[in-house]
Amino acid sequence: MAIPNLRRRLGDDRPKPRLVVAERPRETTISLSEIISAMSFALDLTEDAMQGHALRCCLMGMRIADEIGLPESERTSLYYALLLKDIGCSSNAARMCSIVGGNDRALKAGAKLEDWTKPHRPTASAVKLLWREAVPGKGVFRKAARVLKIGLTQHRNNREMIQLRCDRGAEIMRKLGMGDVAAEAVRGLDEHWDGAGYPEGRKGVDIPLISRICAVAQHLDVFCSERGAPAAMETLRERSGRWFDPDLVEAAETLYRERTLFLDCSPRDDQEITRRAVLQLDPGDHHELPASRIDLICEAFADVVDAKSPFTFRHSMGVAQVAVDIARCLKLPDARVTLIRRAALLHDIGKLSISNAILDKMGHLTRDEWTAIREHPGLTHEILSRIPAFEEVALIAGQHHEKLDGSGYPLHLEAADLSLESRVITLADVYSAMTEGRPYRIGLEPAAALQLLARDVPTQLDKRCFDALVLSVTGDVAHNFTSVVH
Repeated sequence: MAIPNLRRRLGDDRPKPRLVVAERPRETTISLSEIISAMSFALDLTEDAMQGHALRCCLMGMRIADEIGLPESERTSLYYALLLKDIGCSSNAARMCSIVGGNDRALKAGAKLEDWTKPHRPTASAVKLLWREAVPGKGVFRKAARVLKIGLTQHRNNREMIQLRCDRGAEIMRKLGMGDVAAEAVRGLDEHWDGAGYPEGRKGVDIPLISRICAVAQHLDVFCSERGAPAAMETLRERSGRWFDPDLVEAAETLYRERTLFLDCSPRDDQEITRRAVLQLDPGDHHELPASRIDLICEAFADVVDAKSPFTFRHSMGVAQVAVDIARCLKLPDARVTLIRRAALLHDIGKLSISNAILDKMGHLTRDEWTAIREHPGLTHEILSRIPAFEEVALIAGQHHEKLDGSGYPLHLEAADLSLESRVITLADVYSAMTEGRPYRIGLEPAAALQLLARDVPTQLDKRCFDALVLSVTGDVAHNFTSVVH
């Protein structure tokens, strides 16, 4: 079973309870830093970063802010920009995959270790990376042609990729209510001190200070995670005055000499210790989030997931709407409808771990590719379960591919283990997927989708939920889908 591997990837080897939902929602509260710090683990997946990357960046970035005396008025913007700096990264995944013809996540992770500002002088490691990831499984001549094309169009591609990510990231930051300062910090993450960065080629102090801090913190964690702290500092010094603000490099040097820069910031450190340290640095007001803000955050992260592939555009929002319609027809209490909607919005957050080479594949999936697909509900559960107030959301969202007869995945749960809320989301997800287009087929008309779904009622799909779906779609309680066993 793949779940133990998922736990190791997320730094959590604790045994997990069976995914069973309680009868009534628990009264729990949540702060902004709690939910964002937990959801940052999902953003780590988009770039194939070592889990806890955003948390470690936050710790180091806030320490640099202390060292330079960043005004208190800018601390909150920096804090959330560090945690959410990668929130736009899913938006360029499909385009990256089409350019390379291979694993977009692997290329993104490897690219962070290369200096792509010198396309006329590519390093041997950069060429090796492209050769490994470009059109895997194809002949040497096709691979060589793709690598050459990438090299010749690198500057244009870099600008396009970063523009997509930065614009989308800034847009989502504003949707989250993080304000213009934090949004512009995310937009300017890949600008370089010497003006050779992207997307606008800003230079020096024209780059927002918070962007400059985020860039240094990101560099430090990426290189420390892969090559160790000494190598991270060596490369930081080498790029001082080119990529990075020399004053910030000096601040990082001071913290490094004092042995505080990487404190609790190693990928080998317990991620929950790192997260607690991040939560202690929260410069905000620590007030409980209102329900409307929680819903907004769920919607924003649904946008992050849906942006990953053109074939799943608005999928999470669509599933949420169908699930709410079913729940309303079932006359569930408002609290349960809210629970269902949040779980539906976030049900595919684990899909950020899957390469677009798999998600957008035209042909049949291999066994390994199917394994990657089947892991995503478990990842969804692992990420959301880090938020205590989302215990039920995590359980329900993690069950969205389970079936009543035990034929689902990843845990092969059966009817006795599956709550009504889980059954609602499972049906909403299947119906939405059938009516949406995919790389290998066009979407079905609602009536055709309902006819096909009826074949799996009540063996795999819940009859009450199906009847409610039919009512919400057709307005007719007395449907005539004779495949349903009454």
